[in-house]
Amino acid sequence: MSRRRSPGRPGRDSEDLRCTLIDAALTCYTREGVAATSIKAIAAEAGVTPALLHYYFGSRDQLRQAVIDDRILPLIQAVQEKVHGAGEDVAALIGAFMDAMNAAVTANPWWPALWVREVLCEGGALREVLIEKVGRTFLQAFVQRFAAAQQRGELNGALDPRLLLVSLLGLTLFPAAGAAVWRKLLDADDLGPAEQQKHTAALLERGLELRHGL
Repeated sequence: MSRRRSPGRPGRDSEDLRCTLIDAALTCYTREGVAATSIKAIAAEAGVTPALLHYYFGSRDQLRQAVIDDRILPLIQAVQEKVHGAGEDVAALIGAFMDAMNAAVTANPWWPALWVREVLCEGGALREVLIEKVGRTFLQAFVQRFAAAQQRGELNGALDPRLLLVSLLGLTLFPAAGAAVWRKLLDADDLGPAEQQKHTAALLERGLELRHGL
């Protein structure tokens, strides 16, 4: 026989329920877009009432902020920490970035599609948030490390360090975002994350003219 919840605040499982609600919001955001997703739709996805969502988050905007704070920013921070810990060796730096991005995508399969929809597309609801939170400091530091590696002769001098960062994002996020399409078109269901990472490493080693392999 199930226990009835007493009136007032939710019980000790409230943190688990909060996580479930955030996961439901992410599912809806990825499928429908942030702007098009209502509290009612998220409640239906989670199997709860809209009133419960309002209880936990107060408003639609506060729920979106909880998704950013609890899911998106920790994901980005994990990538930054791995990159910062890679040292100055450019092969280690790029390898750390690839490993961190692939780990982030594997653990958070919603991220590539949400990135394309809400950051890259014009009017995306997360574009300004990520620019503000991630900022140019981290990205510029990344580019400066590439430029320094070029000066040391460790990186192909014909490359633009700024575009190299763009290329790395393209080689990690875009294959994941489009996987459902290219796997079907190319009959490539056998290519998982490990195979994709191996392919990307081989491609980069030749194109970047790295002194040491990735």
